[in-house]
Amino acid sequence: MYRRASELHHGAAGHWFDAAERTIYARLMASICQDIVIEASPGQVWAVGRDVDAVHRRLTPGHVVDTRIDGDTRMLTLPNSGMVRELIVAIDDEAHRLADAVVEGRMPLLHHHASFQVFAECEDRSRLVWITDALPHELAAEIRPRVERGAAVMKQTIENEVRQLAATS
Repeated sequence: MYRRASELHHGAAGHWFDAAERTIYARLMASICQDIVIEASPGQVWAVGRDVDAVHRRLTPGHVVDTRIDGDTRMLTLPNSGMVRELIVAIDDEAHRLADAVVEGRMPLLHHHASFQVFAECEDRSRLVWITDALPHELAAEIRPRVERGAAVMKQTIENEVRQLAATS
């Protein structure tokens, strides 16, 4: 049986799969999306987000307690003394987008990819879209609350930094 190209979807390792197979894969992969409105300009939000070695100070203090960079690898120390090693996949200053992948941590992840991108809402308001994809899907119940807490901390931290800068200007 032949299928039209529009009926197929490109997967990993060059494999093409149809809609039925795509549905199966979608059930296996957890995809968690946070859409965060931040009272700060896109440039201010991006300056914090792209500061990959200051996650513990500028993006999610308390959620991450230390950050170390070694080439394109970022080591995050968590409050419970846990460590997460991430590969920084891409930093796109033009698109205001950062992508990373967890390559080592305490969770038994088969796959992890996250990205966030900053969009302008207006001059002093931005939308940060953070998407986390992870396998196995069963870990979504553990990952989702962490992402939600992280999103709340990001919003609060960035807005506090912008207020402090405005007060000293």
